[in-house]
Amino acid sequence: MKSGSNLEKVIASGKPAVTAELGPPMSADGHEVVKKAQLLKGFCDAANITDCQTAVVRISSIAAAAIAFREGLEPVMQMTCRDRNRIAMQADLLGAAALGLKNCLCLAGDHQKFSAAGRLKGHPGAKNVYDVDTCQLVGILKKMRDEGKQEGGDPLEAAPKFLKKVNAGADFIQTQGIYDIAGFRSQMEKIRNMGLHERTAILGGIIVPKSAMMLKYMDSSVAGVSVPKVLIDRMNKAKEAAGDDKKKARELQEAEGIKITIELIHQVLETPGVKGVHIQAIEWESAIAGIVKAAGLYPRPEL
Repeated sequence: MKSGSNLEKVIASGKPAVTAELGPPMSADGHEVVKKAQLLKGFCDAANITDCQTAVVRISSIAAAAIAFREGLEPVMQMTCRDRNRIAMQADLLGAAALGLKNCLCLAGDHQKFSAAGRLKGHPGAKNVYDVDTCQLVGILKKMRDEGKQEGGDPLEAAPKFLKKVNAGADFIQTQGIYDIAGFRSQMEKIRNMGLHERTAILGGIIVPKSAMMLKYMDSSVAGVSVPKVLIDRMNKAKEAAGDDKKKARELQEAEGIKITIELIHQVLETPGVKGVHIQAIEWESAIAGIVKAAGLYPRPEL
């Protein structure tokens, strides 16, 4: 064990791992985090605590992760390169370790232009930091954990809990949302041929679709995501079945989206080299329990 986290134990056990996502609120209301943590607890092995997703200001990932941890939900703290230089990153990592957090996902971060989407004004004029990129951030984490040293070489005065000698870099990878199974399996074949699936645990990303419009947006505007037309057609068909009833149209599309999600989970887990799934029900945490049960992934292993 490198960190001793529950997620690491499940991955090491050979059982398919399940991670979910918890989006902190745009306020200082910690009760919202508690409520969402209770919805997810028991239905995933760990939950990503997003770091100001879509570049919108929210409770920090570290604070929300600490609240979730207190509620008995194992968190995966996210850290983006968008908002911090290497000094702030390392300070936050030490703080997270001091709070007992054991998992960290390194991300570039959504561009600030996304913060002005829809009804929000956001911060499109905010400056990016990108002092280091995601690969360099993984290297910083590895050096702190494995060698007890800061990025610049200075020793850590007291090694945090996750500093244990290992010879690996990133221990798990959560992919971008997968809708095109054929394309994903083609990429996984290349990964297997390179032996990368044996060096890190790959968790296939599943973003739960709520509407045809959402799928169209994902296909046209989200980098790395390709949505087959057949899935968009299925969501449109569900919408059309409701006629002019907007509430029913929403409900039918959400139901179809859950069906699609369960199918994708099975197809991803059947792909050689995959160690689990990362289910993202964006601002719809209440859907996770039903999805995990319907996919045959409940109860989660106790290790």
